[in-house]
Amino acid sequence: MRLGVLALQGAFIEHEQALNRLGADFFEIRQLADLERQSAATGAGFEGLIIPGGESTVQGKLLQDLGLFQPIRELILGGLPVFGTCAGLLLLAEQISNDQRRHLATMHITAVRNAYGRQLGSFYTEQEFKGLGKIPMTFIRAPYIASVGDNVEILAKVDGKIVAAREDKQLVCAFHPELNNSPEYNDAVHAYFLRMINE
Repeated sequence: MRLGVLALQGAFIEHEQALNRLGADFFEIRQLADLERQSAATGAGFEGLIIPGGESTVQGKLLQDLGLFQPIRELILGGLPVFGTCAGLLLLAEQISNDQRRHLATMHITAVRNAYGRQLGSFYTEQEFKGLGKIPMTFIRAPYIASVGDNVEILAKVDGKIVAAREDKQLVCAFHPELNNSPEYNDAVHAYFLRMINE
């Protein structure tokens, strides 16, 4: 299995470390040539995409400036499995209630940007994730999901707010699962995504 990791900005290295621990192959996407080279080298391209946390506005602008926006959006709409964390959730959200900007907008969710404000800008908790049990969750100036479409499955909530969801082959988390590796945790959310790809 080979995955692309969007490596324009943000916590992409930690995602790569999680994939390494799980034995999954990956390549970095920094420019359009990386996508084109991967497709040419393997024929079938690749089997999944990770969009990391960071700054959604910066990543959204870089996707446009580098000519990556439309090819990546078409791949996702065509069924490429994608996993977005924090800023990645905002890039995939169809609507952002407190921001007029729209990015890839492939997932039928409405997100709230910087939803926890400055006082609770970063925090840690352990909560239930559907199918995984209780897992650690690190939030850093995180969004949350205000509402979901009919075909979106809610996977986790914190204090009544939706913080993880899935729609078909799209998975999003408001928290940073790549920052919580431990023997008990064992990269559970990344492993969940790899199982999604294989379904």
